[in-house]
Amino acid sequence: MLKEFRDFISKGNVMDLAVGIIVGAAFTAIVNSLVTDLINPIIGLIIGGIDFSSLYVVLKGHVDPGTGLKAARDTGAAIFAYGSFLSAIINFLIIAWVVFMLVKGVNAIRNAAVTKEPPKPEAPKGPTQEELLAQIRDLLKAKA
Repeated sequence: MLKEFRDFISKGNVMDLAVGIIVGAAFTAIVNSLVTDLINPIIGLIIGGIDFSSLYVVLKGHVDPGTGLKAARDTGAAIFAYGSFLSAIINFLIIAWVVFMLVKGVNAIRNAAVTKEPPKPEAPKGPTQEELLAQIRDLLKAKA
């Protein structure tokens, strides 16, 4: 049983998957930092510093106006936190765009690094099957 497990783990697909997960987790941290620390502050300046994550509507219960989202949730009131959802959508779109641009850049670098082989010249084409049969027929007629 131990040998089977060792064989399973040592297969290339499992190792590739493990490396992919580890690199993906590290890459996620980089992209999240890029979005949170660099892109979101610029968007905040453009839209006037509005923080969408704190926007909500009280569905049931009483919350004093101006209360933050966390404090409003702590009161036990039913809160419709549409701002958090908008923030999540905006963050997703930004992260998806950044990942798209990174993949596009990596693909461009990979394509530039690949040496392109010149197309091979086509071999001269021989006679078709019909032409060969016609030649054989003509040779048989000539000998007869």
